[in-house]
Amino acid sequence: MAANIPFLLNKSAQEGILQFFGQCCDQQNQQYQVRQMLELIDRQYLRESDFTKEETRAKQRNLWQYDPTKFRNVVVPVVMPQVEAAVAYQASVFLTGNPIFGMVASPQFMDAAQQMETIIADQSVKGSWVRNFLLAFRDGFKYNIFALETTWESVTTPAVETQLGKEGKARTVTWEGNVIKRLDPYNTIWDTRYRAPEIHTRGEFAGYVDLLSRAELKKWIESLAVKQIQNVVAAQESQYGGGTINSLYSNYYIPPLNPDALVNNDSYLRTTNWLAWAGLQQTNGSKIQYSNIYERATLYGRIIPSDFGMRVPQPNTPQIWKFQIINRQVVIVAERMTNAHDYLPIIFGQPSEAGLSYQDKSVASNAIPFQNVASALMNSNIAARRRAISDRTIYDPSRIASADINSDNPSAKIPVKPAVYGKPVAEAVYAFPFRDDQSVNNTQEMQMTLGMADTVNGQNRARQGQFTKGNRTKFEFQDIMGNANARDQMTAMLLEDQVMTPVKEIIKINILQYQPQSQLLDRNKKRMVEIDPVALRKAVMEFKVSDGLIPAEKLISGDELAVALQTFGNSPQIAASYNVGPLFSYLMKTRGADLTPFEKSPEQIAYEGAVAAWQQTVAQLFKQNPEIKEEQLPKQPTPDQFGYNPNPNSEITNGAT
Repeated sequence: MAANIPFLLNKSAQEGILQFFGQCCDQQNQQYQVRQMLELIDRQYLRESDFTKEETRAKQRNLWQYDPTKFRNVVVPVVMPQVEAAVAYQASVFLTGNPIFGMVASPQFMDAAQQMETIIADQSVKGSWVRNFLLAFRDGFKYNIFALETTWESVTTPAVETQLGKEGKARTVTWEGNVIKRLDPYNTIWDTRYRAPEIHTRGEFAGYVDLLSRAELKKWIESLAVKQIQNVVAAQESQYGGGTINSLYSNYYIPPLNPDALVNNDSYLRTTNWLAWAGLQQTNGSKIQYSNIYERATLYGRIIPSDFGMRVPQPNTPQIWKFQIINRQVVIVAERMTNAHDYLPIIFGQPSEAGLSYQDKSVASNAIPFQNVASALMNSNIAARRRAISDRTIYDPSRIASADINSDNPSAKIPVKPAVYGKPVAEAVYAFPFRDDQSVNNTQEMQMTLGMADTVNGQNRARQGQFTKGNRTKFEFQDIMGNANARDQMTAMLLEDQVMTPVKEIIKINILQYQPQSQLLDRNKKRMVEIDPVALRKAVMEFKVSDGLIPAEKLISGDELAVALQTFGNSPQIAASYNVGPLFSYLMKTRGADLTPFEKSPEQIAYEGAVAAWQQTVAQLFKQNPEIKEEQLPKQPTPDQFGYNPNPNSEITNGAT
């Protein structure tokens, strides 16, 4: 991150940081079985929780023996539709604007607000904000917890440089901006002593683990402006799974959920050793023995540096530091975070917060029992179907062969052995009578169960895109849907306070603190905007950041301004006391339409006023004396008299004397 303070740490301080990371991992593992609970929920979400013998056999016959006549068990989809419906609503609230976060300010700072909005629009695209927000919302409604890392990053991107008379030349440029990253809950650690939404302000640590290939690790290390230079070789030679930190949560983890996945969940551990395969490890002359995969742990800690023996300014004052550790063995990054917001840059959200902290249930957790009951009722019907096509039968093996009576061919003839001659065939076979009196009741009870699942999570069939029968007027349906959305609106209000407000604050402060002078494309207006960091910082106290839940109209009281404009039009006395034109331009600018380039200059207004007065005078003179001669009339005003140039492309500029 830009402008952070790097320090070279001694060996004892590095050992202390490694132990600190290990203790952070152990604390979460000792208090909560997070990964196990996440895995249980995901199995229900993916409908991959049935491991019964009947299901396994039927699945094998369906998939691999191409036998579609075998009935498989069915997991009734309840969890996934309810989660997706909740995600869709929050996405429509927060993520459909362009840009995601809008900016408004007082009239004197509207130009700076437009600069800020252009910056946010550019960063939201290049920083993949929408994708990461969607993933985070889905985590929240599945697990009732999600995490977003919001940091200022410098990224090297390709560009093409045009040379006169030659083809374009490739070069690299550095893009800087806010990057929002959704963190995988399976590989995230946090200070569980505090409620999830309070971690960024009160928590002592938060972090995550991800994987890097050999090439990516080398590229990442080379791009670091802040690193423990003495540890670079040791980091590259470290082995995955080594080190002294023996903690479950210090290992990267992919849960084994979908048995039919395209790629095995542990495939990253079985990557090809390219150097060994090409025979280059002995011949390339490199003294560095690289690994094929590396684990990178990123940990943000609110620490007291003196506890680690770190020789830094203000060692006894709590400070926020960022540590990045390779393979749990080597500290490669140790930097003090100098962000003005003073938050841990990992924001946690909890869509369902009833005051019970980590005991509050998610949308998925509420729906799981009803999915299980509905699935049991459905599979009871399927068991009846299995029984109907394969009745249990008693037969005499001395008269009928088992291979004949158990033939898979439904039209196969069953020969009778000679021992049955002279006796009724019915005495050799007896089929138990089949009766199915429960299937109709099961179907009705399953519908009741699905209705209870909707009630628990405050949803209905229409919310999930399903057709609903009934004779209702348009307004009756709108009233029903309005009441159905009430709980989603409360969730949106909660997410606004928990997540969106601190994220917007971090984004705004990071821009004010780190944004360089540049020129960006305004994607809405298709024009270039000059970014002036000084002007942005001068207007910092005036900015208000809006989103889908708190739109710009609420922040600037747009309705009141519209009423005021109507009042000005109906009352010339009031309008004479205000500059109505700039006021109208300000109102339209808050709606995304900048009318400032079309405002008349004071010189043009003065010239047009003089021309109108001249025309009125001439008309009055002609009325008094129709025979008046042209030379007796006052001369018509010219633009030069007022410093106004009707043709801005000429050498004379507006305002010239």
